[in-house]
Amino acid sequence: MLVLVKLSSESGIHLAEILFWRQLPTIPILLLWFASTGALSALKTQRLGKHAQRALYGITGMFLNFGAVTLLPLAEATTFGFTSAIWAVILSALLLKEQVGLYRWGAVFLGFAGVLIIAQPGDGHIPLFGAMVALAAPFMIALISIQIRDLTRTESPMTIVFYFSLFTAPLLALALPFTYEPHSPYQWALLGGLALSGLLGQFLLTAALKYGAVASVIVMDYSSLLWATVFGFWFFDRLPTAALWIGAPLIIGAGLIIAYREHRVAAAVRSVPRIP
Repeated sequence: MLVLVKLSSESGIHLAEILFWRQLPTIPILLLWFASTGALSALKTQRLGKHAQRALYGITGMFLNFGAVTLLPLAEATTFGFTSAIWAVILSALLLKEQVGLYRWGAVFLGFAGVLIIAQPGDGHIPLFGAMVALAAPFMIALISIQIRDLTRTESPMTIVFYFSLFTAPLLALALPFTYEPHSPYQWALLGGLALSGLLGQFLLTAALKYGAVASVIVMDYSSLLWATVFGFWFFDRLPTAALWIGAPLIIGAGLIIAYREHRVAAAVRSVPRIP
């Protein structure tokens, strides 16, 4: 999906329009899916305000995430995206008042050391603005994950995805009169592939979280760096710098430490006997 975002941007399509065509097809496809499975009742909700708030944060996160891909090489943008686990630790301490131990705080510092190695502030290899956008995107993802954790208490994952598209597509449509230009068949093919790959990715991620342990899903997510490297060379003739291969293991290692410690904490909580 991110390859298609980058190709679409390089072909001259405005970022706001890229986001619009990413979101719009989700609405009719999910409506058909709910109708065909007899699950239209799942769209009933008492939490429209929370869905609207999630949509506002989500569209901000998508602008940043897609923007990072257009501003940075694919592998670097992907690696910065791994810092969402690090931001989640910081936000859980600040917003949820969770107790964060030495291991997870150590992982936070380890991860940001990896960011500094990759960014190499001052040498001009990575644009400062691009690096800031790429770091802000996972921050928003971490913030959104806290919202989704709350929404899943009463809503199904597909319901959350549906209302996210339902709220954001009309907002993005407001920008079309200012950004839309006639497209070539090649550009329409890019936008169509972007919409399909994005929706398929959401379905696959939902299925992964349903059938696999969260820690396992997080570990497999790091394989996206391999794909970003391959696709970055294949489509854009760009290989990562040596700094990325030094900094990326630090960021990934920080994420794995955080995932392991959260798994241990959750296991300890489950093992505590409840007093009847």
